[in-house]
Amino acid sequence: MLSLSHPHPAASTTAPRAVAAATPVWRRRRASHIAASAILLPGGGSAGGGGGPGDRRLPFTPPPMAPPGQLYQPFHPPPSPLPPSLRNLDLTQRLQILRDRMGLWHEYAPLISSLSRDGFNPSSIQEATGISGVEQNCLVVASQVRDSLLDDKVAAFPPDLLPYFDSYGGPDLLYELRFLNARQRADAARHAIDYRLEPKGVRELARAMKSFPRWRGEEGWEAFGRDSPADCLAYARFRQSREAIDVEDRIAELERALQVVETESGRARVELELERARKKAAGEVEGEEEDPAASRPAVTVVRLQYGEVAEATTVFMLPVLRETDGVAAMESAPRRTKTDVDLGIVELDKAWARWAVVPGWGPVAEAADDAVVIELADGRRLPWRTADEEPVLVIANRSKKEVVEQGIYIFEKEGRLVVERGKKLAEQGIAVAAAEVVIIVRPPKDEDDMISDVEWD
Repeated sequence: MLSLSHPHPAASTTAPRAVAAATPVWRRRRASHIAASAILLPGGGSAGGGGGPGDRRLPFTPPPMAPPGQLYQPFHPPPSPLPPSLRNLDLTQRLQILRDRMGLWHEYAPLISSLSRDGFNPSSIQEATGISGVEQNCLVVASQVRDSLLDDKVAAFPPDLLPYFDSYGGPDLLYELRFLNARQRADAARHAIDYRLEPKGVRELARAMKSFPRWRGEEGWEAFGRDSPADCLAYARFRQSREAIDVEDRIAELERALQVVETESGRARVELELERARKKAAGEVEGEEEDPAASRPAVTVVRLQYGEVAEATTVFMLPVLRETDGVAAMESAPRRTKTDVDLGIVELDKAWARWAVVPGWGPVAEAADDAVVIELADGRRLPWRTADEEPVLVIANRSKKEVVEQGIYIFEKEGRLVVERGKKLAEQGIAVAAAEVVIIVRPPKDEDDMISDVEWD
């Protein structure tokens, strides 16, 4: 009699065969696929092992856990613009502080930024507090400038001098320093305190410090110190004096430069220029002195206005070359062969890739058949000191090449197309140039010459 708890040995050997034979083919393949995908690691064991001594699992980093009762949020909002003493105020209290100007200006200025984050705009803030939009911007920007002066690692501004800007006029002074870096702001702020400058004087100083590096290479630049705010301001006035038409205006600017210059080399350069100007005013002109007219171009210089080309009744399409193309490329540029005035159809002698559209100014219309445009990447390459750092288009007439002293011409120098005065070319013995300059076109520019304000919340 067989026992159910102790099966016959033959049954134990034949049962697995019967099960294996009855197992579907797709299950056997799936099982073999799973076994083959196991990852074996050195030293015995596998990724699917049971955690024995030889088992070395792949590293696993758990996801970050949020505090109990909170959702995990990888985004962190920006810090509050309010100091700790004002963060617990409700909306009514914040508006009350701004309306009554409670405290110093830099203490309540951050409340304006907090209101803008809560959905207020400058108009609604003005309606609720009486502070105009212009004053709001001034307060917020000035507060940011003041905070930058507190950075000892960058600004190094003496903290004991900060109360100078706590008065009602402090925001107007600091606002003018907004487009300088932190170190320049600190130096300019000290200079403003030493000379008791008004906002207009601080604006002049900030512009001089911002522009001084761009004036590198101009007359007398090397004599003035770049790290001295006073020298930057002195050179700006020195440069302005050389652009003055009247000799009395020239002397006045040089005297103003002499009042602020700090370095000995800068002072010597201003005094030398002042002596020359005074001699000229007295009629004692030096033989080697440069003609003041050299600071003014002898050709028409215009600045395009936005929409001027679209509104012009007549326009011209002129071939454009880069200054690095050389005279050979300029001569190969197309010329106009035929024009149908009624229909506005123009025929050219060859194809060309780059063109410029300019209004039909009189000088351009006269030279339209042989006109060509040379693109200068930097306007300071023009041969007069009033040129600015900006790209310009030089329109030249290739039919006029004979050099006269009163003209401005294009000629090739070291493989580049350059602009030079006819007087200087004549002194070098150059009688024929590549083309005569007709007009210089400057790019459009906003009416406000100020650098744009710093954005604030």
